[in-house]
Amino acid sequence: MVDPIGTGAGSALWRREIMKTIAIKADEALWQNNMLPEGVVVRWFVADGELARAGHRVAEIRIEGALHDIVAPADGRVKIELGASSVIEPGSLLATLASAT
Repeated sequence: MVDPIGTGAGSALWRREIMKTIAIKADEALWQNNMLPEGVVVRWFVADGELARAGHRVAEIRIEGALHDIVAPADGRVKIELGASSVIEPGSLLATLASAT
């Protein structure tokens, strides 16, 4: 059967996106000058399932009283792994980002 409007699988208009999962972690370097081995997720600036833009802050964490912004490394859909008030350690997985490549 012929696709009269050119939107079928054989059409140049139809494409399949390949999604890449990117980990958003608490950077171990944030603990470099701190005595305590843990921190806390203070808040999320995006909701679970929302789109994030590369370079925009998605979360805020506190380590020994200092606040640190966590930014999205790429454009994509956020899957939050640890909610607000969660205790974190260096390298903790905070969220994943589903990004089209």
